[in-house]
Amino acid sequence: MMDHNELAVAACRGDEKAFYALVTEHRRRLYGIAYSYLHNESDALEVLQETVCRAWIKCKKLKDPEAFVPWITRILIHCCVDEQKRKKRLVPVEEVRMQETAAEMVSDNKLDLERALSRIKPKYRHVLILKYYQDMTIRDIASILDVPEGTVKTRLHQGLKLLRHKIEPGGALFHV
Repeated sequence: MMDHNELAVAACRGDEKAFYALVTEHRRRLYGIAYSYLHNESDALEVLQETVCRAWIKCKKLKDPEAFVPWITRILIHCCVDEQKRKKRLVPVEEVRMQETAAEMVSDNKLDLERALSRIKPKYRHVLILKYYQDMTIRDIASILDVPEGTVKTRLHQGLKLLRHKIEPGGALFHV
């Protein structure tokens, strides 16, 4: 059986079985990331499917096959952001209110956090989601986002600071 790097090299040469093995090996983590962004199982699965399609099409162009996992994770994050933008354009206001009311019954605190996260810049939101929803290391996040580790640390610090300003001590959002 091939190791991770050998699978990546084979996948990038067009080996469908190797590509499938790699995606299968990382599917739970990729799904978890998608769900962290979209908060909906069917949307997360749809975005995961889109990610796999895009990755397969572009895999042969990947210069460093050993960086396969950070690379496909970047594609996934872009797909999630695209889906979030698409949803904002499509969802009627009444449906949003119904979803918010249903979600409030589940957990006010979680909803407040998710609202606050959605209101900060993507560069901060990405590091916070990967760190705290996916429990990734600074090194892994740096690799996925293709930025230095120091940048990830700064964005984490700044992102947490922004979140604190968006959420009152009692848990209610400031309307900024």
